[in-house]
Amino acid sequence: MLDKLQAIYQRYLDIEKQMNDPAVMADMKAYIKLSKDYKDLQPIIAAYKEYESVLANIESAKDILYNEKDEEFRAMAKEEMNSLVESRDRMEEDIRIMLIPADPQDGKNAVVEIRAGTGGDEASIFAGDLYRMYTKFCETKGWKIDLVDFTEGTVGGYKEIILNISGENVYGLMKYESGVHRVQRVPQTETQGRVHTSAASVVVLPEADEFDVDLKPSDIRKETFCSSGPGGQSVNTTYSAVRLTHIPTGIVVSMQDQKSQIKNYDKALTILRTRLFELEYQKYLDEISKKRKTMVSTGDRSAKIRTYNYPQSRITDHRINLTVYNLPTFMDGDIQDMIDSLQLAENAERLKEAVG
Repeated sequence: MLDKLQAIYQRYLDIEKQMNDPAVMADMKAYIKLSKDYKDLQPIIAAYKEYESVLANIESAKDILYNEKDEEFRAMAKEEMNSLVESRDRMEEDIRIMLIPADPQDGKNAVVEIRAGTGGDEASIFAGDLYRMYTKFCETKGWKIDLVDFTEGTVGGYKEIILNISGENVYGLMKYESGVHRVQRVPQTETQGRVHTSAASVVVLPEADEFDVDLKPSDIRKETFCSSGPGGQSVNTTYSAVRLTHIPTGIVVSMQDQKSQIKNYDKALTILRTRLFELEYQKYLDEISKKRKTMVSTGDRSAKIRTYNYPQSRITDHRINLTVYNLPTFMDGDIQDMIDSLQLAENAERLKEAVG
């Protein structure tokens, strides 16, 4: 383990040196990549320094036990030694997990798509409940939500809603929400008081930045049109809405939530970039979803990941067979404990992969 940590530390020092090189600083793409790598290495370098200190203190305690004649000193050194060995073992376990290569997408912003599934109007209402749950969760994390597009349900909620969430490590936490969410409750639309089962699907994708996708302007057809729906005087009078078509793939993205055509164009371009990135990223997701039950491939939209049972105030995550009985607070955005449990399970799976 020490050899690996020393090699990582050397890499850290090399990056630091490169970042101070004027030639590298002039290449913005290279500099941004190095800055990210440097920041990503900082937690493990801090752990390495602490681990080194513990190992040095263990050697000092051993030295006292071996050479010291005073029994009181020896007893103190023995006690400290036991405590240090416990710390060392705990740190080694943590470092093993830190040494597993992280998903390079984890630090990115995320595009989240929530769609009503089986269950008619009740499914749309539930999609709205999930949207509210994620909004509340994002508030606790200090993340920013941009509403990209939505289609409202006939009696409330959403048939479909797309969000752009930006902040620290958004995709790394939100990716566990991808899959089918099933709800069991008496719907607002039900007069007989019977419990129905409905579903909504959630797809979480890492937001692609301009370095991830080579998007040629010649491959994009841009059209402008008048906005529709609520929005004041500018609706149906200015060509602020934008539709982008990626000619090679046929992917179409429309954006009309901003009054400015430039802002709509920028947002549409971000979504288009993410859609193209998804095509490549899908291959990676398909591969890891075969190995890890904590992850659901976005291609497998039918994979049921969680059930929300209102009569019993119960939430069950089927990937890790975890059941909790705090449905009201969970739906209020208190989902961090569930995500922590999923992360823990994934780390165990990744550790097994690394060893195997």
